[in-house]
Amino acid sequence: MASIDVEQSERVVLGSIGAVYGIKGWVRITSYTEEAAGIFDYGPWFIGRDSQWQQAEVSQWRWHNKSLVAKFSGVEDRDAAAQLTGMDIAIPVDQLPELEENEFYWRDLTGMRVLNTEGYDMGVVSHLLSTVANDVLVVTANSKDAFGKRERLIPFLQSQYIVKVDTASRVITVDWPADF
Repeated sequence: MASIDVEQSERVVLGSIGAVYGIKGWVRITSYTEEAAGIFDYGPWFIGRDSQWQQAEVSQWRWHNKSLVAKFSGVEDRDAAAQLTGMDIAIPVDQLPELEENEFYWRDLTGMRVLNTEGYDMGVVSHLLSTVANDVLVVTANSKDAFGKRERLIPFLQSQYIVKVDTASRVITVDWPADF
């Protein structure tokens, strides 16, 4: 595997490499894609940590119980596989499929300002949570929030609470009370 410079802004992390599996160079794979095995639909992979990336080719993968395991080309034993544990798995951002209108990648919502329909500045999206019912915006409130909030959890339901997502101005308008 050769080291390659990949700009921070030009990649998206889709998963990570877990513990070694067996003695023949296999590792466990943690996938962040909607369907776990969907991570294998992308390539080439760049694996690394601390902004040090190298291109890697998956030669084989399979399900083992309810988890994924994979073998990389050129990784033939447990010791070589152990060197990969803890690395992130990324792809160039241009490999992500185009989304339909009113669909968004979580990474694009993170950092957006949230205003309610009355114009109150609720704060900035720090991350999202996936729950059984729906996704949830985790909004870090402004330091001088009039209601003393530090964080707000707003269900990402476009038919109910999300009025508009303006990607150009990086603002999400919500129908949500400022004091909740």
